[in-house]
Parts: sequence; structure tokens; C-alpha cells
Amino acid sequence: MSRIYIVGTGDTKGEELTFLEGVIAASGMASALVDVGTRASHIAAEFPPASVAAHHPDGVGAVLGRDDRGEAVTAMGTAFAAFIKSRDDVAGVIGIGGGGGTSIITTGMRELPVGLPKLMVSTLASGDVAPYVGVSDILMMPSVTDLAGLNRISRLVLQNAAHAIIGMVRTPAVETSGKPPIALTMFGVTTPCVTRVAELLRSDHDCLVFHATGTGGRAMEKLVDSGMLVGVVDVTTTEIADHLFGGVLSAGADRLGAIVRTGLPYVGSVGALDMVNFWAIDTVPERYRGRLLYKHNPNITLMRTTADENRQLGAWIGERLNAMDGPVRFLIPEKGVSALDIAGGAFHDEEADAALFEALERSVRQTARRQLVRLPLHINDPDFAEALVRHVHDIAI
Repeated sequence: MSRIYIVGTGDTKGEELTFLEGVIAASGMASALVDVGTRASHIAAEFPPASVAAHHPDGVGAVLGRDDRGEAVTAMGTAFAAFIKSRDDVAGVIGIGGGGGTSIITTGMRELPVGLPKLMVSTLASGDVAPYVGVSDILMMPSVTDLAGLNRISRLVLQNAAHAIIGMVRTPAVETSGKPPIALTMFGVTTPCVTRVAELLRSDHDCLVFHATGTGGRAMEKLVDSGMLVGVVDVTTTEIADHLFGGVLSAGADRLGAIVRTGLPYVGSVGALDMVNFWAIDTVPERYRGRLLYKHNPNITLMRTTADENRQLGAWIGERLNAMDGPVRFLIPEKGVSALDIAGGAFHDEEADAALFEALERSVRQTARRQLVRLPLHINDPDFAEALVRHVHDIAI
């Protein structure tokens, strides 16, 4: 039987956890109380701290009994993530916490599949919640008052939170398109290409377009790891340039890692590898101030990648493509990789592009399943979009 998991630190939030448990029980929903506290608890939970801590790779001792609270919180987060992933009866998770509890609980929530209800009542929820939410679909609810004993405000907030998780679990979200989901990556400078690809695929696929801003790439790869996609059309790999050269829209060192791990069919390209992204022009690092910069808008500055940087990009991407066991097609638009990299455009640089393309050809070990395809087209040429779609069909996505 699936249950709602109620999670918090019993050493500091026992009264609130017991209250939540009562509200959910009154609804007739089954629940399980999980105590992720790192000190002596004040509640009798179905899953006490030691049972959660036992899921840490280094055992209970790595979590409980530590003198340093920060280290204990981090270790409990690791343990809770392993614990919650091991459960096969989770219908939804509701957590409550301050700084430590929010960190512990959302560490586990981020490991759960997109679509599974996750609600975090937190004293931190009205601030910058990016470190807690990541690329997951965690719903953050401000606690308004501190969670330091029940009061007339916290009772209202906790009741609403309980009713919200009950509603999500009782009437779960369902996918209605019936079409196999495929991911595409897009940036403003590759929009014509990706829009056309999506138009051509939409009759047979549920097209999920991700904005290649770092968060978008990580969200896409989380879905790949979760087994929720049938393939990826990664037109816009620009996040890799930001990762390698210090831009602000990096998806991290694990970009393309999910494709490697899963062997998912992959069609990719070099979209927007002509640029590294920074915020307003006065934020560009001093070492780059003499470079070719383009003011995209008052808040975004683009830096043209050099031939040497493009060689590094080609080698980095080639190494990842070589590690992919699934079918791979990687298309190279010889006449430009973005709307700015076109004859007469601000970033048009045939030498830099040639360095990228040649580095890819040197580094990629081509096989019947892993192929580079060079085309005498610009990335936003409709014929290039159609070529991408042909290769999607060629590898049977």
C-alpha cells in the first residue's frame, strides 16, 4: 500500500510532525513518520534516526554521534536520500524544517522522480530556494513563523500543507498525450532550428523543449536518468562552453553524463558553441575584457569562443560521445552554429568553427552506431532541421 511519508527532525520539530501525522490520518490516508534528526528525539517514529542513518554508505556512525552539526546534517541528507530511494511504497513526501531539516529532506526529495508529489514546508521557502529545489519539482511552502512549537499560524500553514499533499496523492497527475516523450535543447540563437524540429516531430512525439541555461540541461538529464524519455535531440550544447570557460549558464561537469549512463538514443549538434554567457557587461571576468563581446541585452553578455577554446570543446564532446553505448548521430552545420555565427553576423568566425569541427572529427571514434555528419548548411537553415529529424528516425527514436 502506498503511503505519504512525513519527514522532519524529531529533536526539534516533534510537535509539528505529530500534528501533521494527525491531520493526514484524519483524512483516511496511510502515512509513515520519518525522523531525520541528528540528536536525541522526542517522538516515536516508524523510522527513527538510526534506521535512516543506516542507509549511509559508511553506516550509522557516519551520521549520528558527530560533534560537528554541519557534518551530521550533510551525512543525514546522504542517508535520507538513499533511504527514500529504497522505499517502494512512497505516494508522496511532505517535509518540515528549518535550515538543517530543509537541507536533509530536499536532498532526498531531489532524488525522487518528477511527478511524485513533494512538498517542503520551510522557514527558508521565501528566499533563494535554488540550492534546495535544484532541477526537481519540489513545492516549497513558507512556514511564515518559525517551526518552534505550534501556534495559530503554524497550525493553519501545516493543515494547508497536509491537505495539499493529500490532494496530490489522492488525485495523482497523469500524462495524457500518449506520445513517446523526446527532449530538445534550445537557446535564443538556435530557436528557428529547434522550433522546426519540434514541428516535424510533434505528430509522433511529445516534444519537451529545454532552455539551455544550465538549469535546462540538468533538468533534461535528470529526466534521462529517471527513464522518462525515449530519446534526446540535443541541438544546443552551449552549456558545455560555459562549463569549460567559466560562463554563468553551465549545466556542470556531468553534461551528457546521463546519455552515457543510460545509452539513450542521441542526436546532437554544436548549437551556440560560439559563445560563453555572462551577466551584465561589467560582470565579465577581467581576463576576458579584451575579447569579442556582444551585449545580448542589459543583463546578458556573450563572449565569442576562440579557435583554441573550440578545439577543447570538440575534444571534450568527442570523449563523451565515445562513451555512449546507444545510437549516436552528431550533426555539424558547416555554415554556422548560431544566429550570430553567420556571414555578416557578430560572431562569424570560420577559423574558430573549423577548429571545432576538426577537433570533433579527430576525437570521435566513428562506428555504425556512432556517426558524425557534416552538412554545408547553417544551423538555422530549415534543411538542417529536416536532417536532424531524418536522423532521429534513422536511429528509431
